[in-house]
Amino acid sequence: MNFKLFILILITLFFFSTSSILARATLIENYIDAFSFTFFRLFSGSFVLLTIIYFKEKKLALSTKENWISSFMLFLYAITFSYSYINLDAGIGALILFAVVQLFLILVALIKKESLTIQKGGGIALAFLGLFYLLFPEESFKLSFFHVFLMIIAGLAWGIYTILGKNCTNALQHTADNFTKSLLFIAIFYFLFVSQTHISFNGIVLAFISGGLTSALGYTIWYYILPQIQIITSGIIQLIVPPIAIFLGVLLLNEELTFKLFISTDIILLGIAIAILSKRKN
Repeated sequence: MNFKLFILILITLFFFSTSSILARATLIENYIDAFSFTFFRLFSGSFVLLTIIYFKEKKLALSTKENWISSFMLFLYAITFSYSYINLDAGIGALILFAVVQLFLILVALIKKESLTIQKGGGIALAFLGLFYLLFPEESFKLSFFHVFLMIIAGLAWGIYTILGKNCTNALQHTADNFTKSLLFIAIFYFLFVSQTHISFNGIVLAFISGGLTSALGYTIWYYILPQIQIITSGIIQLIVPPIAIFLGVLLLNEELTFKLFISTDIILLGIAIAILSKRKN
C-alpha cells in the first residue's frame, strides 16, 4: 500500500466517523431540527457532487428513470440517522449503524445461497450477542429503544442502498443522482415535519459540512479507493470507524465510555471480523 493511498484511507475513515459527531453535536445543542439538518446535509452533498461532475465532465446529466429506489433508501437512511441522534450518543449510534449494515450484508449473502461455515455462523452469532448486550437495559445504562429502532432502520436502508449500487458503472454520477433525487422525498415529507422546524446559522454550517464534506467527498474518495484494495481489506478498514466515532465522542462531546460500551464494541467488531474473514476465504 503506497503512502498516498494510506493517507486517503485515513481521511475517509475520519470523514465517516465525523458524520456521526457532526449530527450529534448539532442536534444536542439544538442548533437545528433533525429534518432541516437532513435537508441541508443532502442538499449540500448534491451541490458538491454535481459541482465535481461539472468541472470534470463540463456537463450535468441526471437520469429521470433510474435510481429512484436507491434515492429513497438514501433519504430513509439520512432521516432516521438524524432523528436517532436526538437521543443516542455519537459512538453508540455509529456502533449500532455499522453493526446492522455489516450483519445485513452478511445475511443477504447467506440468503443468496452462500455456504454457512461454522466460523461464519459463529462470527454472526457473536456479533448479535454483542449487540444484544449493548441494548439490554441496565439500571446504570439505558438506551431509548425508539431511537435505537431508528438507527436500525438507518442501517438497513444503508445496507439496501449499498446492494443496489453494487453494479453501478459510474460511482460519482450514481451518488450525485441519488443525492439530488433524495431531495424530492424531503419535499414530499416536509408537511409532516413543518411544525418542528427551526434553523440557526451554526446548524446550517454544520449540516453543510456533514453533507458537502464528510458525506459527498467521503463517499467520492471511498469509491476512488475501493478499486485499489481487496474486498477483504475494505471490510476490515470499516471496522475502524465505530472506535474512532466513540473516541471522538468522548473527546469532543464529553460522552461517557462505559465498561458496557467498551465490551460490546469489542464483541460486535470481533464477531463481524470473524464472519467477514470467513466469508472472503470461502
